[in-house]
Amino acid sequence: MKMLSHIYGLLTSPGDEWNKIRDEKCTIGKCYCSYVLVLAAIPPVSGYFGTTLFGWEIGGREAIKLSPDSALMIALAYYLVMLIGVFSVGFMIHWMGKTYGTTQILPRCISLAAYVATPMFLVGVFELFPILWLNFLVGLPALAYSVYLLYTGVPIMMEISEERGFLFSSAVLAVGLVTLVTVLAATAILWGSGFAPKFID
Repeated sequence: MKMLSHIYGLLTSPGDEWNKIRDEKCTIGKCYCSYVLVLAAIPPVSGYFGTTLFGWEIGGREAIKLSPDSALMIALAYYLVMLIGVFSVGFMIHWMGKTYGTTQILPRCISLAAYVATPMFLVGVFELFPILWLNFLVGLPALAYSVYLLYTGVPIMMEISEERGFLFSSAVLAVGLVTLVTVLAATAILWGSGFAPKFID
């Protein structure tokens, strides 16, 4: 539960909280079991109940609901993608470190990726209310704050100057955006190949 206590600090005084996170020296297993596995479940679980009980409302039309089986499959895939995504971004940070004059252990890099994703995990609760404009409205500030956490966290966690940290963070952000586009493209391809979800009439 100690890791979960960092949420408040990251939202109120991220600079101080990053120092505490750095000094903890968390393992990959502990980071996942006590933090990522818990918080990453918020969006898919919320999305499952939101799409099966209430349905998506788009453009003022009647809500579109997913079948429970279809929603469960999507939720599990959603959860798995986020778990893999945190590890992949952490590994990428670890791999890119030498370019920016730092070599940190992989667990610290994965912790950095996990805590940067915190606002996106938390805002996932709004998927209980699958209204497009509402999710867009709360999603953008959460994304912006995740970017802010990235830029404040990289210099501290990677123990480099703010100037190098800015360049490092920008590189991580660019690769993260490319990864997001790739995931969206893969989703569109699967959707058109017969893996589209089933709706309830």
